[in-house]
Amino acid sequence: MEHFIVSARKYRPQTFKDVVGQQAITNTLENAIQSNHLAQALLFCGPRGVGKTTCARILAKKINQDGTENPDEDFAFNIFELDAASNNSVDDIRSLIEQVRIPPQVGNYKVYIIDEVHMLSQAAFNAFLKTLEEPPKHAIFILATTEKHKIIPTILSRCQIFDFKRIGVKDAKEYLKYIAESQGVEADDDALHIIAQKADGAMRDALSIFDRVVSFSGKQLTRQAVTENLNVLDYEIYFKATDLMLENNIPQLLVDFNETLSKGFDGHHFIAGIASHFRDLLVCKNPSTIELLEVGDQTKQKYLEQSQKTSQQFLMKGIELANDCDLKYKTSRNQRLLVELCLMQLASIMYDGEKKNSERFIIPATFFISHHKKTAKTSEEKTTKVQEVPNAQTVEEPQLHTNSAETATENSSTEVEKTPQNTVTPSPPKPKIDISMMKNRVSGLSLSSIKAKQEHLKKQQSRVVQQKELPKDAFTEERMREVWNSYIEKISKKGEKIMASLLSTDVPTLKNDTIICIELPNDTMRVEIERAQYPLLEFIRAELNNYDVSLDITVNELTEKKYAFTTRDKYEKLKEINPLVEQLRKDFDLEI
Repeated sequence: MEHFIVSARKYRPQTFKDVVGQQAITNTLENAIQSNHLAQALLFCGPRGVGKTTCARILAKKINQDGTENPDEDFAFNIFELDAASNNSVDDIRSLIEQVRIPPQVGNYKVYIIDEVHMLSQAAFNAFLKTLEEPPKHAIFILATTEKHKIIPTILSRCQIFDFKRIGVKDAKEYLKYIAESQGVEADDDALHIIAQKADGAMRDALSIFDRVVSFSGKQLTRQAVTENLNVLDYEIYFKATDLMLENNIPQLLVDFNETLSKGFDGHHFIAGIASHFRDLLVCKNPSTIELLEVGDQTKQKYLEQSQKTSQQFLMKGIELANDCDLKYKTSRNQRLLVELCLMQLASIMYDGEKKNSERFIIPATFFISHHKKTAKTSEEKTTKVQEVPNAQTVEEPQLHTNSAETATENSSTEVEKTPQNTVTPSPPKPKIDISMMKNRVSGLSLSSIKAKQEHLKKQQSRVVQQKELPKDAFTEERMREVWNSYIEKISKKGEKIMASLLSTDVPTLKNDTIICIELPNDTMRVEIERAQYPLLEFIRAELNNYDVSLDITVNELTEKKYAFTTRDKYEKLKEINPLVEQLRKDFDLEI
C-alpha cells in the first residue's frame, strides 16, 4: 500500500510563483534578493495556513542559489528551523547564538527560521536582542508568528515586518480547482467554493478539507456531498425559506426550520445564514455591487433571479429582524421560540392584512371634506330651484362659519340680477371650506381633548341605549345590595383586589328608585370608581333587568373609615371594656 501524503504537503509551493494570494509579499522578496536589499532579520506575521513558513523556506533556498547548483538542491545544511513553542528557554537561545558564529560550508547564508516566535519567554527575548540587531553577515533570521502583538517592541524594531493576509475565496477556489484536475477529481464549481469559504482564508485548511471530502465522495465532488460532509447549510434551504416568506406561508416555514434542527444544525447558525442570504440578495439589486457576491456562477444566477422577486424594503427589514434575533439568541432562555417568532415576523413583512384605524381625533379629517361636499351640493340644488320659480326676489344660501369680513365678501359675490321677466339669475356659488373647526383642533394628548373624548363616549352610549327598547323592572334596595356584593365577589376572584376594596368602602343606598348612591372619604377613590363604573353598571343593569340604573358618587372627607377587625382585635376591645375577660381566659386555658 502506497504511503498517502496529504495535499498540504504534497502541493506545498516550491517557488514564489506557486504561493497563492500573497503576490505583494513575494514580489517584494524577489526584488529584495535581486537588488541585494534583503534585511538580516525578517518577521512574517499573519493568520494560520497563509504561507509564512513556506515563504521562509523558499527565501532560504533562493538566497543560496547562484545558478550552478542542482535545481533539486534544497540546502538543508544551511537552513535551521526552530520551534519556539517547545524551545522557548534562555538555554535554547544561547545554543542558537553559538551556532550562528560558524559560517556555512555550502552556499552563502545560514538561515534560521524561528516558528511561533511569540512563544519565547521574556528572558529568551532579551538574550536574543543583541544577536538579532547585529548578526554575522552570513546569518539571516526569519521569524514567523500568528500573534504579532505578543512580541516585545524591541524585537519588532529590529525586524523588517511582512504582514500576510488571508487568502481570498476566489484565489483558494482556483488553486483547489488546479489540485482537483491534478488528481483527476471532477469537482463542481459550487463545491469548491463552499470548501474555500469554510477554510476562512487558510490554504492549508482548504487542502485538508479537500482531502476529507474526496475521501468521502471519491472522484465525483458535488455540492451536496460537500454540504453533507462539512455539516453546513446548503444555499437551497435559504432560497426555499425566502420564497416561503414572500408567500406568507408561515406553517411550512416552521416545518422546514424543524427539519433543519433535526439534522443537527443550530438555530443560531440558521438565523445568521438568513441575514447573510438577505445581504447577498441586496447586493444583487445593484449591478455595481454584484462583485461583492462571493458564490459560484450557478448559485449567482439563482441569487439574481430571487433578487428580482424581493423588494429593497423587504430585504432591509428582514436584515434588521434577523440581526436583532442574532443578538438576542445567546441571552434567550427559549432560543427555538425566539427564532420561530423571528421567522413569523419575516413572513409577515409583505402581508397585506387588515389595516388598523389610524384616525387620531374624535372628529376625523374626512368629516370636513364630506361636510363641504354636502354643503356645496345643497347650495347647487337651492340655486336650481330659484331659477325655476318665477317672481322670486330672494335667494337663500347656506352660510358657513366665517368672520364678518368673509360674510361681507360672500354677500357681495352672491348678488342677483333681475331680468325683464322678473326672474332672478344668481351668480354661481363659490364653495368654501369651513376651517374654523380645523383651527380649533388641539392635540390628542391635551386635557381638553381627553375630556371631549369622554363626553363623546358618553353620548354614544346614551344614543345606543335610547335606540333600543330596554326593560325597566322595579327592584328593592336589598336586591340592589345583593347584586352589588356579587359584583365585588366577581372582580375579587379575577384578581382586582384594589377595586373590590374600593367598592366595599361604603354600603350603597337607593334614591329615586334607580339611582345608586355611595359616599367616599376622598376624591382619589371617587376618580378610580368613576373609571371603572361602566362594567359595574352593565353588570347591575343586567342582573336587576333595569337599564335606567345610574351611579351617584359623593365625597365626604369626614366619613369615618371602616376597618375589618380580626379575632385578636375583638378580644382586645372586650378586654378594655371588662378586664375580667383576661382572667377568665387564663382560668379555663382558652385560645383566641
